Amino acid sequence: MTSPARAHKMRVLAELSARAAPYGHEVRGTAYELMLRQLAEHKRLLKSIQSVERKIEAKRELLAVYDEYLAGALAGGQGAHDMVLVTLMVWHMDAGSWVRALELARYVIAHGLAMPSEYTRTPAVILIDMAATAALDGKLCGDEAVRVLADVAQLTEAHDAPDQARAKLFKAIGYAVVGRTPTTTPDYTTVDETKARAAMAQFVRANELFAQVGVKKDMERLERRLKNAAPAS
Repeated sequence: MTSPARAHKMRVLAELSARAAPYGHEVRGTAYELMLRQLAEHKRLLKSIQSVERKIEAKRELLAVYDEYLAGALAGGQGAHDMVLVTLMVWHMDAGSWVRALELARYVIAHGLAMPSEYTRTPAVILIDMAATAALDGKLCGDEAVRVLADVAQLTEAHDAPDQARAKLFKAIGYAVVGRTPTTTPDYTTVDETKARAAMAQFVRANELFAQVGVKKDMERLERRLKNAAPAS
C-alpha cells in the first residue's frame, strides 16, 4: 500500500508535469514516465489473462495505483497529450467506475486528446459505445444508468459518431427510463406517462438513425400506452 506521503508526492508531481506541458504536446516528467512504465507492466499482466471477466476484475484492483496521478493530472492539465490518462479512461469504463470515467472523458474530449495506437475509435465513440453496451447488458442500471447515459449524450452531442453507435445510445437511454433490463421487460401499460413520452422520444430517434437497432416493439407498446393516456393539460 502506498503511504500518504508518497501518494501526496505523486499527486503534486503529476500536477506540476501537467502544468508544464503545453497544449498539443505530450506530458513529460518523472510522474508521467513512472506511470507509463507502470501501465506497460500492467498491460503485460492483463495480456496473460484469457478471461475477459478476470481481466476486468484485475483492472478494478490495479486502477487504485493511478488515483493520485490522475488527480494531479486533471488538476494541472493544460490539454497536453497523456497516454496514461486516456488509457485509464477506458479502463475505468471497463471496470464500471463511471464517475471517474466521465471525469476523465470530459477532460479528454474537451481537449481533443488522441487515443493510443491500439484504439481505432475516437474518445467520443468509445464512450458512447461502452456506456450504451454496459446499460443494455445490465451492468449499468437504475438511476445511475439514467444519469450516466444522459451525461454521455450531452458530452458527445457535438462529436461525430457512427449512426449505429448513436442509435444504441438512444435505445439504452429509453430502456433506462422505463426500467427495462436484459431480464425484465416492464409492463408498458403502467409506465408513468412522463417517462413513457421521454422513452418514446429516445426510441424514435434511435430508429431514425438505425432501423435495425431493435426498438420497434417497444415503440408499439409505448404508442398504445400513450393513446390510452389522458389528454395532456
